[in-house]
Amino acid sequence: MTPSSSDFTDFAAFSAYLDSLGLFRMELTPNRMRAALTGLRLTSLPHLAVQVVGTNGKGSTAAFLAGLLGAHGLPTGLYLSPHFVSVRERILVGGRPCDEADWVAAANAVLAVTAAGGEQGKLTYFELLTAMAARLFTDQGVEAAVYEAGLGGAGDATTVLGRDLVLFTPIGLDHAHVIGPGLVDIARDKAAALGPGTLAVTGPQAPEVLDILRREADRLGARLHQAEALAAYDPATKTARLAGKTPLRTPPVKLRLAGPHQARNASLALAGFSLCAGLLGIAPDETAMARALGETFLPGRLHLLKLPDMAPALLLDSAHNAPALATLADALRALGIAPAAMIFTCLRDKDLDAMAPLAARLTDGPVFVPELPGVSRGRPAAEVVAALGERAVAVADPAAALDAVRQLDGTVLACGSMYMLAALFPASGN
Repeated sequence: MTPSSSDFTDFAAFSAYLDSLGLFRMELTPNRMRAALTGLRLTSLPHLAVQVVGTNGKGSTAAFLAGLLGAHGLPTGLYLSPHFVSVRERILVGGRPCDEADWVAAANAVLAVTAAGGEQGKLTYFELLTAMAARLFTDQGVEAAVYEAGLGGAGDATTVLGRDLVLFTPIGLDHAHVIGPGLVDIARDKAAALGPGTLAVTGPQAPEVLDILRREADRLGARLHQAEALAAYDPATKTARLAGKTPLRTPPVKLRLAGPHQARNASLALAGFSLCAGLLGIAPDETAMARALGETFLPGRLHLLKLPDMAPALLLDSAHNAPALATLADALRALGIAPAAMIFTCLRDKDLDAMAPLAARLTDGPVFVPELPGVSRGRPAAEVVAALGERAVAVADPAAALDAVRQLDGTVLACGSMYMLAALFPASGN
């Protein structure tokens, strides 16, 4: 039975209910979200809303854009997934999690308007959080909000929101069992985030993906811009530029998010910001732009940890599909990092055959493959070990993987699953 609005008296009660929904339950239909937003009177959002869709780079791009908007004095919301330690990391206002009491109030409000729908109208884990984000951002009085899509575009909960702008990060092969099987199928699903007259920007795409985005935009009368025509971050000069009648260029600023691929994410965010500035009637400021680019940070994106009880540095990266592992390899070469060992696994719905050879080349050292207790989509460590080869060793859990590398020299890379990183983060003592 769906709880009534009186059931959640504290955050612990809400968290227990959220866990009961099942993190990986996916029912990609807009009907439940539409009903929830109608009940909340949020079919038209009172703030500028930007949706970020794609395969890789969504979180970083969304965070860059929220930082740019916030640096210009706008109360800004940011909706991300997944989280690392606390679910409250997913809904941020001004870069900070909302209070637990506000989460409880938002959850009660959403469930109050969906209770009449019974089990059929019961929101999934991601849908509930998306509706709560829209409600929290409204209650907190944000003027702009950036929503990272969860999976795909056609059936994603964020696509039901009234959006002013859609950003497309690189689209590649991931979640093929749900929205595939091929790249063209995935691109079509994500292109469905476009609507009649939608304003959109895309970063670099494979030719067949860009063709699909363009054809869908033409069919719907949407305005699809190339990011490079609007803005760019140049890693050589460490400056950002905005095009227009009065072009702007920032003073040199180093991105806090590491890796050459972050220049691409920053460029897309800058392009999105240039359009948001026009929609909101704000004047872009070079100093504010530089500050945002230099301060934006997300855990788990080439995130280097130096722990007092571990000899090696621990490098966490969220690469969890084949395109992301290829990007990670490029980033490691650019940064001059040769991992002495690796902690790696992937979920059952990922393409292990495509990922394994890419992962194996990331280090010449041992690879420790943990089981993921409590993760329903976790893949047995023995399967991953078999795919990786003789350097791979199965261990009981992420904490055991940390114990296995604790006395090594150099840098240990951890990648392959966001949920593994989430387990490593508290296990590391952070």
